[in-house]
Amino acid sequence: MDDTKIALVTGANKGIGFAIARGLGAIGFTVAVGARDGARREDAVGRLRAEGVDAFGVALDVTSDDSAAEAAATIERTAGRLDVLVNNAGIAGRSDNGAQDPTTLDLDVVRAVLDTNVLGVVRVTNAMLPLLRRAGSPRIVNMSSTMGSLTLRTGPVMAAYAPSKSMLNSVTAQYARRLADTTVIVNAACPGYVATDFTGFAAPRTPEQGAAIAIRLATLPDDGPRGGFFDDEGPIPW
Repeated sequence: MDDTKIALVTGANKGIGFAIARGLGAIGFTVAVGARDGARREDAVGRLRAEGVDAFGVALDVTSDDSAAEAAATIERTAGRLDVLVNNAGIAGRSDNGAQDPTTLDLDVVRAVLDTNVLGVVRVTNAMLPLLRRAGSPRIVNMSSTMGSLTLRTGPVMAAYAPSKSMLNSVTAQYARRLADTTVIVNAACPGYVATDFTGFAAPRTPEQGAAIAIRLATLPDDGPRGGFFDDEGPIPW
C-alpha cells in the first residue's frame, strides 16, 4: 500500500458514505469503511471489492473515544498512514412530538445529535491526525448541510440537527485555522438533498451526486481552498 492513497470514510456502509467510498475507490484509493455495525460494514466491504475497489472494514463508533482510538490503530496496522478522512457519519435525531421544535426542544435529542455530528467529528479527526500528518497531501472533508447555514436557513425547522451542522461548520473553520501552516487541508461539504434512508428516499439527488463534492474536496491540489463550505455550485454562505 506504500504508493496507494488511503481514505477513511465514516458511516460508509450505506447512502452517501458508501457512494463516497465507491467513488474514491474508483480513482485508486484504498478505502477504509468505517461503521459501527459489523455485518453491514462487512457487507459494504464485500460490495466494494466486488466492484474492484481495494477496501477493508474498520469498526468505528464515532460516539466512543476508545472506538476512535482503536480505529486509528487498525488503520496504522493495515496501512501505516491516512491520506483522506471523510467525516460522513451523522444522525438527524428524533423529531416526533416536537422534539426538534425550538419551543418544545428535547435536550436529550440535542445532546445525542451533537455527540455524533460534532463531537464525533472531533473524536475521529483527533484520533486520525497523527496518521494524516504522515501523508504527503492529507485532506479532511466534513459532511455538513445548508441547513446549518445561518444565511440560507434551508429545510424544515430542526433545532437539534440544523445547529449541529452550524457548529460543525465552525469547528471546520477552527481546524483549518489551526492547521493553516501544515499540509492538512480541511473543508466542509454539503451533498444536497439526496435520496437515502436519511430523507426517506424522497429526494431528487442520487447518493453518487451527493458524493461528488466530497470526492472533489478529498482530492484538492495542495493550493486548494482551506476552511471553506462548498457544494457542487461552489462556496456556500455561512
